[in-house]
Amino acid sequence: MFTGIIQDVGTITSIKKGPKSQVMTIETSILEDVNIGDSIATNGLCLTVTSKTNHQFSVDIMAESLRRSNLGKLQIGSKVNLEKAMAMGDRFGGHMVSGHIDDVGIISKTFVEDNATWVDIDVPEHLRKYCILKGSIAIDGISLTVSKLTSKGVSVSIIPHTKDQTTLLDKKVGDHVNLEMDMMIKYVEQLMKPVKDNLTEETLKTYGY
Repeated sequence: MFTGIIQDVGTITSIKKGPKSQVMTIETSILEDVNIGDSIATNGLCLTVTSKTNHQFSVDIMAESLRRSNLGKLQIGSKVNLEKAMAMGDRFGGHMVSGHIDDVGIISKTFVEDNATWVDIDVPEHLRKYCILKGSIAIDGISLTVSKLTSKGVSVSIIPHTKDQTTLLDKKVGDHVNLEMDMMIKYVEQLMKPVKDNLTEETLKTYGY
């Protein structure tokens, strides 16, 4: 479990490509209390540490993760947002993030308003139903608030701290970002499916309608 509060921006130092997979090595300063088998969200993906030194760790990235995310587009020297798995009792500064990417979005527009930078993101149509005004969304692992709904997705407002501590504003229009929609909305949708699929006049009467 993660919170979407980025702890470091790491640098990719090695990529070993298989037929449909990758082994990626990342340099970072947050490995002091990390062990083999621990989880680190990398651009929002929950990945398992398979080896480490004092300043680098390696992860296996399977085909499904490459299909669902922007990791396959990264190169040696690319920067990635990093967050270690949440420890019991930690301060919960963002929102509940699983590290399971739903799909990628595309940056369509950016503009500056005083101390904030607005970023418009085109969200795949099948995920737009999870976008709620003032709700939460994880973009490249960053916990952000949906400030506006657009015809094709969402608009988020980035404060200077987020600009300085993440990679989001290093990206340009047309770049891909990893999206994880609010898991609570998805759980509610799943729980409501039996009711929705059996919605009849009798069911409505049973629930007092």
